[in-house]
Amino acid sequence: MKCLLMNKNMPVVELELDDDTATILKVLKTYELDFLPVGIDAKSGIPNKKELNEWWFGRSIPASRSGIRTALEKLNIQHSEQLLLKCYGLSLSDQYWMKPMDSELEWININFFDNNFSDDVGNILFGQPASQDIDLMSPCNTSDGWLKKKWKIIDGKRCLIKAGSNPFMQEPINEVFGTRLHQRLGCKNYVSYNVLLEDGIPYSVCENFIDTNTELVNAVSINRSIKKRSQYSSYEHFMNACEKLGIPGMKEFIDYMLVFDYLMANTDRHFGNFGAIRNVQTLEWIGPAPVFDSGTSLWHDKLTRAINPLGEIETKPFYSNASRQMELVSDFSWVPFEELRNLKDDIREIFAPTEFIDEERIEVLSKAVTSRVEELQEMVLEQKKQFTLGSLQ
Repeated sequence: MKCLLMNKNMPVVELELDDDTATILKVLKTYELDFLPVGIDAKSGIPNKKELNEWWFGRSIPASRSGIRTALEKLNIQHSEQLLLKCYGLSLSDQYWMKPMDSELEWININFFDNNFSDDVGNILFGQPASQDIDLMSPCNTSDGWLKKKWKIIDGKRCLIKAGSNPFMQEPINEVFGTRLHQRLGCKNYVSYNVLLEDGIPYSVCENFIDTNTELVNAVSINRSIKKRSQYSSYEHFMNACEKLGIPGMKEFIDYMLVFDYLMANTDRHFGNFGAIRNVQTLEWIGPAPVFDSGTSLWHDKLTRAINPLGEIETKPFYSNASRQMELVSDFSWVPFEELRNLKDDIREIFAPTEFIDEERIEVLSKAVTSRVEELQEMVLEQKKQFTLGSLQ
């Protein structure tokens, strides 16, 4: 089939796609290449087909998603990539979509920001009943990540509902604690999470932070916007890409994110779950996207007896070693340590309502977070000491 890749109302490129696999087979014609997804090269005026396919399939539900195989069987779909064309590739993270060449569809009539969408796909992904005639028009078709998640309209707002993992179902609770930590740190650029309990099972709920005029560009795409030179570290490469693109405020944001993730003992801050926001009409960069998706933290998959608050944990995105990654933070003066004294009480308050986490685990987690705060303070004092010694030499 032939389609126009659209960015909201702007035709970007005409493509030929395979009807069965949704693979982009050929670039047929170009229109407004400035509106291509960030990170796709267009040498000699022709977008790179391999990179287009990587971006396109990156919109689909990953094969690693919990329960995806059973869900696809119920949807009578062989591969999750096939769901992309069922909703024209529409998402709630940006304004890109595939318009069939023989259609008169308009973005205003089908986008998920302004129009209702089906709950069927989301319900099936959660193992819940769907309508008899399944409607595949859903932003759930273009949601990434390995945990169960679904989009739902709640009180007129587009909300993402996300599950946890066995045995503690802790990720949704971690998101709520992360919200409290942002507040204590004085951050204003974060996604706020609440917990929804259904049959005793916790799910995190947050509102969409993208609207009809903006898009989320993740760090993967930002990194791809320039060629990586061997002499630069992954951190330097990312910052160089941000500078070339003209994204404001990223250095201060990364400093904050690394400190936040350190306190949360976050093990999965990969390049896909942070980035920047861009205006889709003017292509101007607004700034860093708010901190989101911090659930894989606080030893969520560790047995209580295995929690070691001061032990080295594997980190992302710039270094796998937490101590080395924290060396990237140039300024700790903003950290309000006085506000962090009562985090142990926050842990007890936020984690107590779930039946999956017992009192022993709550006590261990509260002590562990306190230890992380204390270690961060020591880190700051050491940095000041080194700075003073350097100044005297």
